[in-house]
Amino acid sequence: MRLFLILAAAATALAAPAYAALDKGAPAPDFSAEGAIAGKPFRIHLADQLKKGPVVLYFFPAAFTSGCNAEAKAFAQSIDQFEAAGATVIGMSADSVSQLEKFSTAHCAGKFAVASASPKIIQAYDVSLGKTIRTPEGVERAITDRTSYVIAPGGKIIYAHSAMSPAGHITGTLAAVRDWRAKHPR
Repeated sequence: MRLFLILAAAATALAAPAYAALDKGAPAPDFSAEGAIAGKPFRIHLADQLKKGPVVLYFFPAAFTSGCNAEAKAFAQSIDQFEAAGATVIGMSADSVSQLEKFSTAHCAGKFAVASASPKIIQAYDVSLGKTIRTPEGVERAITDRTSYVIAPGGKIIYAHSAMSPAGHITGTLAAVRDWRAKHPR
């Protein structure tokens, strides 16, 4: 009976919806960060990207890990659909820019920017897993959770999803962008 209760509790926890740290309607913290697109260094400023339309900002734990590789490839394969809806996709992790330069080519197919999330950005978006790892260079860095936000041009979060599985992040953010676009035609 006890095993049954433990399994039932675990199933309930897994079935529960995923909640992001920042709620729908909250202001998205502005930031500037170094990153890469197509293997080239790139500086990104959220406010500048929002002038173009909605932004899909997705945090991922670490470049070159199986779930993060799969998620980046899925965003890259769907980038035409995001762009058709007027959205910009930005991936963020606490990885170094040099690591992200490689990742942006290998797994993002050069189709969208990935940026290095500073401790300040991680705190502002409340996406820390509370764990750190040591990089090959010997630097201790935070690990972020897997959280995706859609931010409207006015700077408000219109969709948020947190789940360590990459499943659902692309479909959820794309649906939110399309819904926003339907309500805000060009």
